[in-house]
Amino acid sequence: MQYRKNSKIDEINNDWGSIGIGAMIVFIALILVAAVASAVIIQTGEKLQQNAQQTGSDTQEEIGGKINIITMWVGQQTDCDADGANGDACITLVYELAAGSEPMLEAQVVWTISCTDNAGTGLDTVYGLFDGDITGGGAASPNANGDGTADTTRMHLDTRNVDGLVKNIDNNGAAAGVGAGGENDDDTLQPGQVYMIDLKTSGDANDVNTAGNAVAGECDPILNEQHTLTILVEGGGSTYEKLSYTSVTEGESIV
Repeated sequence: MQYRKNSKIDEINNDWGSIGIGAMIVFIALILVAAVASAVIIQTGEKLQQNAQQTGSDTQEEIGGKINIITMWVGQQTDCDADGANGDACITLVYELAAGSEPMLEAQVVWTISCTDNAGTGLDTVYGLFDGDITGGGAASPNANGDGTADTTRMHLDTRNVDGLVKNIDNNGAAAGVGAGGENDDDTLQPGQVYMIDLKTSGDANDVNTAGNAVAGECDPILNEQHTLTILVEGGGSTYEKLSYTSVTEGESIV
């Protein structure tokens, strides 16, 4: 009788032991699952944070590093680069750097104008930099923009202050980039400043590259036509504008 009682107690103890071991296994399994879940959540959170930081950086670059167009009009339609050769024409752009932009070099900004060609069957383009030749710097000068870099084409003119004056850094009273005593051209664009530049829509006899080849392309203002201006900033954003020529009279607004 005593033996049966002890045997019953042993069975009960074994049952409780099995239950305890099972509970321990379940507990350990839950801990492992929680650890794995925590690792996944942490990894996902870090990835989302990295993506958010990259997106923020890309957005800042796209929005901040670009050009804001203030106004544009039909510029001088004969010898607009003042080099003595007729045949070239310009449109005038007034612009500033977008909010949040860092200072940038004029040479980092590229502009392109596209239009229907004279035959009306295809597209024509003209393009240049915001760093170019000083107006009146002379024909095909090897360093007409005064910054020590030889010009590759006379198709692009230089950025000026909004009052039309050349951006100088020496302030010695000489004309920038013209002659041996010319001032050094200021090639930096600063946030908060307003600038002006003439964009040549066609070239003249002096518009040649260092190999002596004439600059091709023509997108002169044509009444009732629309041309497309694209401004690209190296490492930054892009600006697009439709140029509407409801008039081709000098000084008429085109945006």
